[in-house]
Amino acid sequence: MLNQYDIQLDILRLDNIHQQVNGNKWFKLKQNLAVASNGDYDCLLSFGGAYSNHIRALAAASALAGLRSIGVIRGELPSPLNPVLQFALDQGMLLHPISRSSYRQKQTGEFITGLHRQFGEFYLIPEGGSNELGVQGCEEIIDLLLPELRAAGNGKPVYIATACGTGATLAGLIRGAIKRQLDVRLLGIAVLKGAGFLREEVASWLGNVEGDGAKVRWNIELDYHFGGYARSTRELQQFIESFVLSSGIPIEPVYTGKLFFGLYDLIQKGTIPSGSRVVVLHTGGVLDI
Repeated sequence: MLNQYDIQLDILRLDNIHQQVNGNKWFKLKQNLAVASNGDYDCLLSFGGAYSNHIRALAAASALAGLRSIGVIRGELPSPLNPVLQFALDQGMLLHPISRSSYRQKQTGEFITGLHRQFGEFYLIPEGGSNELGVQGCEEIIDLLLPELRAAGNGKPVYIATACGTGATLAGLIRGAIKRQLDVRLLGIAVLKGAGFLREEVASWLGNVEGDGAKVRWNIELDYHFGGYARSTRELQQFIESFVLSSGIPIEPVYTGKLFFGLYDLIQKGTIPSGSRVVVLHTGGVLDI
């Protein structure tokens, strides 16, 4: 199909960075763990759903760093635990489920104060690792692509595509591209329903980035969520099975499956024009869900 549309598609396998802390989570957590360790914290606390890659990666990273971790989980814990939560528990993470209504209050001062009363002192990392340090870490991903990106143009559009959950990875990529004065188009494929707010989230991370952003364009596609976060359909499952069979590259239905499905559809529709080069970030993910 790619040859038919004259598309050069390359995949940056961030899922191979580390066996347990892989994908974009490596970059989001890198500076947060350094700051926590330098600040003499011995416990990290963050938030996520039952299938959160962030919770999984944080549990592993905390264990490797010799730190305690607490995962505040949206909704009831499934019984038995799914592979994501079981892995986190096995890494020593304390799983703390709260109601969905309470979860919506997670950013309020009163809610955080209550967590401190319950658990004592901790270093707080937002859901998805999406804070300034996480975005800064994701800027570094651009450096892995620099030689290819600077040699790739030849007048043809160059895209960098990633799955989009909180927008922090995309924001980091955009900031990194602007600072390095690249002529690229950044594309996020939203994996949750009703994700229009992500465009504002990403814009808020950009702020006053130093550099020439005139040649850096970005967008988030909202139509490939397949019913919502961690939701799937038979169509998506069939696409994943076909992709894995033909490429030998593992993808999953929460993030990377939706990413590649969306990209292939956008290529067929002509939204990504013929002759383009597309660099796709494989941001990891849990396969056995």
